[in-house]
Amino acid sequence: MGDVSGHEDGRRNGRMPSLGPVLSNPRPTRRRRLGTAGAVAAAFLAGAVVGPMVALPGIQALAQDGGRAETYRLLNLFGDVFERVRAEYVVPVNDRDVIENAINGMLQGLDPHSSYMNPRSFRDMQVQTRGEFGGLGIEVTQEGGYVKVISPIDDTPASRAGVKPGDLITHLNGQSTQGLSLQDAVEQMRGERGSTIRLTIRREGETRPVEVTLTRDVIRPQVARFRLEGNDIAYIRLSSFNEQTETALRRAMGTMRSQAGGTLRGLVLDLRNNPGGLLDQAVQVTDDFLEQGEIVSTRARRAEDAQRWNARPGDIAQGLPIVVLVNSGSASASEIVAGALQDHRRAIVMGVKSFGKGSVQTVMPIPGNGAIRLTTARYYTPSGRSIQALGIEPDIEVLASRPEPNATTRDREADLRRALRNDNGEREAQATPPAPLPPLNLPAGVLDKVVRQPVEGAAAFDPTKPETDHQLQQAVQLLRNMAAAPATPQRRAQR
Repeated sequence: MGDVSGHEDGRRNGRMPSLGPVLSNPRPTRRRRLGTAGAVAAAFLAGAVVGPMVALPGIQALAQDGGRAETYRLLNLFGDVFERVRAEYVVPVNDRDVIENAINGMLQGLDPHSSYMNPRSFRDMQVQTRGEFGGLGIEVTQEGGYVKVISPIDDTPASRAGVKPGDLITHLNGQSTQGLSLQDAVEQMRGERGSTIRLTIRREGETRPVEVTLTRDVIRPQVARFRLEGNDIAYIRLSSFNEQTETALRRAMGTMRSQAGGTLRGLVLDLRNNPGGLLDQAVQVTDDFLEQGEIVSTRARRAEDAQRWNARPGDIAQGLPIVVLVNSGSASASEIVAGALQDHRRAIVMGVKSFGKGSVQTVMPIPGNGAIRLTTARYYTPSGRSIQALGIEPDIEVLASRPEPNATTRDREADLRRALRNDNGEREAQATPPAPLPPLNLPAGVLDKVVRQPVEGAAAFDPTKPETDHQLQQAVQLLRNMAAAPATPQRRAQR
């Protein structure tokens, strides 16, 4: 899909932390890690006794030299294979492609989220992260070899020029789009604000091609969609965490508060199918609803690289009860927000278990050669729990549809090859277990009114019809029931 925003990055010392999250700041200098077994073996060869405070420079140098020699042998192996591929592969190969594939293989062999981005992919990621770009304002896909318009974005050059859903873009500046990849076509349609491009369109019902000339403008895809449910419940859906997210959230909350005129009784924050993005945006969004306390912490390979973020006073919801909706597509930055609000009991988490991505990636630019995305830390919710490969368990489980016996289940982090393990068990063995969650404070009888799954024969979910969204309707009803209940709550732990 083109002309749409998405995912990662922030900036820190020239590096770009993103969540898929991105974060952390590994030092640019390389540090070698001496293997314990190698050091002990070297010590015995020298006739030494290894104790807790032994300093043997000669032995240390021997171990380092041995490790360096092995590294050189392995690099020679890589060079031998590279030369064999260049000389013997069935068709000629491009050296850059072979090297980039090798680098990507090295990084992808670590975990599912480390990877190499060539210059083109790196530029695309930066565009997605900014949440704005020079373009035409159309969401597109590919069909029959041509570029097909899904929808023009409101108040953009495309919508003002009358581009319609279903239009087939057959030519760009007179050049056929047949045979172009979707990414190539999107790159041609994007460009500097004020520049022009001519589109040739084949439209259903028109006998002749339609030609339009558009002037590119700054496009800001809508990252926060919002509306009032019945004039008393605010609904905000965040589709990703890019540089525009927190600003869009505040604008949405202010608009609905003004529209409701003092009648708001609660907020539904919808993070379903939100794949994540920038860590700093996840922190800011969470901070918008908390008055104090920890939001998230990260722990890297070196203890000195650990970081912690705390909330500052100020709640844009002004104490209104909040329900956060999550599902198996809620990942990364979404899980940071849901986990923090859940741990502080600032919100009730409803839906089904989230994806379970509890790692942090740092994007490290390589001048002239794109960047690498490297996993550099794990993150932890305020109670000290890692959700890596586990996910956020909702306080109240509500299914989107009735279970089907043969339905395929969506993959989560734990299903991915080489996914990082969860380290909660190791920390419990070290006498630092995560703190238990406080019980829910719900008025008596409110929880009993929640319907776990749609009734038999209920209408299938239609994103254009909120009344068919069972999870949303249960969240709205829960907030209304809480507002209507007597003031004295019944303390209940429901997990």
